Amino acid sequence: KLLYDIYHMQIMEGDVIRTLETYSDYIGHYHTGGNPGRHEIDETQELYYPAIMKAIVKTGFKGYVAQEFIPSWEDKIAALEQGVRICDV
Repeated sequence: KLLYDIYHMQIMEGDVIRTLETYSDYIGHYHTGGNPGRHEIDETQELYYPAIMKAIVKTGFKGYVAQEFIPSWEDKIAALEQGVRICDV
């Protein structure tokens, strides 16, 4: 199966939710990252991760989603904790 890097796929082709729904049978792992800048995955970014995570769950995915963003906050652990909360659907 393939790794679906949400950050890179947004840059390369967009339409993330439709793509992951269409190709979910081929996806074995996901990576996050805010766009632009590959920072936190919160509301400061153009990707809306709560909807993306719900779409991933809807496909039946039971694996892990890896946080692969570059924290811009001074408290890096708090940034990671926020990312985990956003992805805990």
